[in-house]
Amino acid sequence: MKTVLCYGDSNTYGFDPRSGLRYPSDIRWTGRLQQLLRQEYKVIEEGCNGRTTAFDDPTEPWKNGLPYLRPCLNTHKPIDIVILMLGTNDLKNCFNVSVKEIAEGAGKLVDVIKEFTA
Repeated sequence: MKTVLCYGDSNTYGFDPRSGLRYPSDIRWTGRLQQLLRQEYKVIEEGCNGRTTAFDDPTEPWKNGLPYLRPCLNTHKPIDIVILMLGTNDLKNCFNVSVKEIAEGAGKLVDVIKEFTA
């Protein structure tokens, strides 16, 4: 069985804005992916509401996706595929970052993944 790690924000978490809870697993995109891949793959959800690529939130700095990525990869190894779904929260006004800076933040995550799988 191969392992797919889905590392992302509230979209990966499956946040339901109406209830403030999570959508059921069969409705979340990660759950749908698991259904499509069947038993040949294990899909792991690592979503956090408000997570950024590599920026510290002024009120919740633990939502920075970069520092947690290494321990996350280590916890779930071996990993065959990593899907990154981050960058939306980087657009918040409090970060005041450009598209280029957001891309660089995503690039840092990719570098960590490459380093981990080398």
